[in-house]
Amino acid sequence: MDSIAAPFVPSETDSPAESHTGDLPFMLPGRPAMRYDFPKAWHHFKELVKDKENTAEVFPIFMALPWRGVYDAARAFLSSERGQKIRASEPSLVTILDDHASLRKLPAGTVAHAYCDFMEREGLSAQGLVEELDRYRSDDMVFKDQMEWYFNRLRDTHDLMHVLTGFGRDALGEQCVLAFTYSQQPALAHLFLGYAGALEIRKNAQVKVPLLRAVREGQRMGKACPRIAEMPIRELLAMPLDEARATLGIRDPRFYRRAHAAWQAAGIDPYDLLAPVQQAA
Repeated sequence: MDSIAAPFVPSETDSPAESHTGDLPFMLPGRPAMRYDFPKAWHHFKELVKDKENTAEVFPIFMALPWRGVYDAARAFLSSERGQKIRASEPSLVTILDDHASLRKLPAGTVAHAYCDFMEREGLSAQGLVEELDRYRSDDMVFKDQMEWYFNRLRDTHDLMHVLTGFGRDALGEQCVLAFTYSQQPALAHLFLGYAGALEIRKNAQVKVPLLRAVREGQRMGKACPRIAEMPIRELLAMPLDEARATLGIRDPRFYRRAHAAWQAAGIDPYDLLAPVQQAA
């Protein structure tokens, strides 16, 4: 998607026609400007390295290294007829994605079945991710506007990216998804955490694997793929998985597969939580 040169930040004096589209305002006054705070990001990253299970350190990193063009992207999408049509038909991805009974009614081999298999195998839910992130958000960070709907889609498509790309929830898979997401939603935090995470894995490496190549491959895959959050997810879920990947330009991640093959040949389980992967990789 082409970017818009100047970010759209409506003022309190904007007319309803300028600041509203449909049933909700596009962006309410009071939303923060997207600015970088590198010292804050570095501080929280150092704390995260001390305890990789302390997910409370991740949210501040994203706040400090945001996607500065997100308001531009949202305005471009929501100002289009296509964007408003998708918003009307899919008011909540959480409702759609957590309704496994309905998703299972779609034919076997579809994205929907692959998604349900993945989420059930990993013990995950779309609502669970909402609740996890809400632990770190204060009430003044929630706005009843169309921007919030757009932000929610960026959040709710995370696990769908795992399914579409083939990257698992092992340590390397998560770094690859972060790199893929950076190309879709270019917050510096995605790129920073993706490559920094790969370097952390490499620190204690006992087997030489193409870690950085795998992450870079994820980044390139995300760039070649249309922005998933801006796609009609119902239609995507109904597609055969192989067809969806071909349509999106998502290829099999060969460096990620090569890393897994090398680990498994050495008797290392890449899926044995995070710590064992990082200790043995």
